[in-house]
Amino acid sequence: MDLKEIQNLIKFVAKSGASEVKLEMDDVKITIKTGSDERETTILQQVPMQAAPQVQQPVQQQPSSPQQQESATTGGEANAAQEDKGYVTIKSPIIGTFYRKPSPDKGPFVEVGDSVKVGDVLCVIEAMKLFNEIESEISGKIVKVLVDDSSPVEFDQPLFLVDPS
Repeated sequence: MDLKEIQNLIKFVAKSGASEVKLEMDDVKITIKTGSDERETTILQQVPMQAAPQVQQPVQQQPSSPQQQESATTGGEANAAQEDKGYVTIKSPIIGTFYRKPSPDKGPFVEVGDSVKVGDVLCVIEAMKLFNEIESEISGKIVKVLVDDSSPVEFDQPLFLVDPS
């Protein structure tokens, strides 16, 4: 199972409203849980297994209604969109821990005001003991860093604002 398939599975589970999904294949075991505190918790484990693929999906619903969740997030997103108009948002492609520096004794990859070009490393995200370099997909100037160093990040969470002009 590649990263794109895992990301699509996470999106599907988030939209379905299920509280937990377990997927077991030859060498991969994935458990995706959505908690009642309106935050998703995703656990990925890679373990050797001999069992046939199984998919279990409980039909338990989240306690709060989707309309309440949508209205709460829509208001905040509208304000953020007005403030950040004209900027490009660089989002996290994976779930993990966000680091601005290559190591604790070195400086950050980028600072606010730095110019970046396509392919420049902006940060690293640690996922399953692997450090994944996140590269810029656009050229421009870093306007804002949206995540604190050593913070957990979710899939598709905004990390940086870039002014492409």
